Amino acid sequence: MNAPISNKASIRQADLGDAEEVARIERFVARHCGSVFQRPLWLLAIERGTANDALGLVIERAGDLQGWLPLTDVHSPLFGRALVSSGFGVDGGVLAEREEDVSGLCHAAEELANRRAASSVELRGGPAPSEWRPVTGKHAGFTSDLAADDEAQLLAIPRKARAEVRKGLKNDLDVSIGQGPEDRAAHYAVYAESVRNLGTPVFPRRLFDAVLDMFGQTADILTVSHRGTPVASVLSLYHHGAVMPFWGGGRWAARSLRANERMYYELMCHARRKSCTRFDFGRSKIGSGPYAFKKNWGFEPEPLTYHMWTPPGVEPRNVDPTDEGYSAKIALWKRLPLPIANRLGPWIARGLG
Repeated sequence: MNAPISNKASIRQADLGDAEEVARIERFVARHCGSVFQRPLWLLAIERGTANDALGLVIERAGDLQGWLPLTDVHSPLFGRALVSSGFGVDGGVLAEREEDVSGLCHAAEELANRRAASSVELRGGPAPSEWRPVTGKHAGFTSDLAADDEAQLLAIPRKARAEVRKGLKNDLDVSIGQGPEDRAAHYAVYAESVRNLGTPVFPRRLFDAVLDMFGQTADILTVSHRGTPVASVLSLYHHGAVMPFWGGGRWAARSLRANERMYYELMCHARRKSCTRFDFGRSKIGSGPYAFKKNWGFEPEPLTYHMWTPPGVEPRNVDPTDEGYSAKIALWKRLPLPIANRLGPWIARGLG
């Protein structure tokens, strides 16, 4: 692909197998304060962990990189194929220095989708051409500044939620942080059980391993245990001064122990010690339980707008768990024995992206 646009610019597919190309794009993302999901490193970790191809389009003028569109080719026999920016993330989209380059990159993505027989291109954030369909009213993001110290952080939490955190602090709970084999095993066991209880297939364990291995010191696991048994655990990312608890959950016992409340408070304190200044609570479905939980912690919801393109006459894939067509499947999944859910889940979830 080499599509000329104004001022002698050209668009091509990035070579993410070239370390120098990857480093060049990483610098571009950092310079433009892009999200962690716009990093080539994220795309490559997703590829390693799920076998969905890491792609991307760059726009250049006289050899100078001026725009970047990260893409994951997410595909499965159950849900079809889509180019997603960014796969398995909650943010993404185009980073460009010129408004006109947004359209150029997006139209190049349309061509790439046609060549790969993808049913849609999905942008999880950022600008898009006017003819692309906006997706609004489904998700909100939650971000807030961290406080100056542990006590101030506790006092910054609204009264009712703070009372739950205090209960968790008084309970017989231990907190561990790391990314070693024990941390990973504890996290996967807790997370897999948590998402099964919600009726959701679990991601492959190798996805979490890939993110931890490739992100190094900018990712870790915090686990809360009760008498030696992990009851709540979260895998977090650190990017541009913010901590993002991304894959987390708790067993049923976590509720009565207030382990989830303890987990997030401890993560706030840990992140500040790592020189973070913001807590990015991620996105939640508007009106969902997690949405209410984050609001109760004093976070203000920020509505998110995504964009989608589909070829004429083609229906986009549907991976929205709130769709009525999935309600019976979700109810069935909740009743599956955990070993069966853990065996089947990764094969299904790798195509959700």
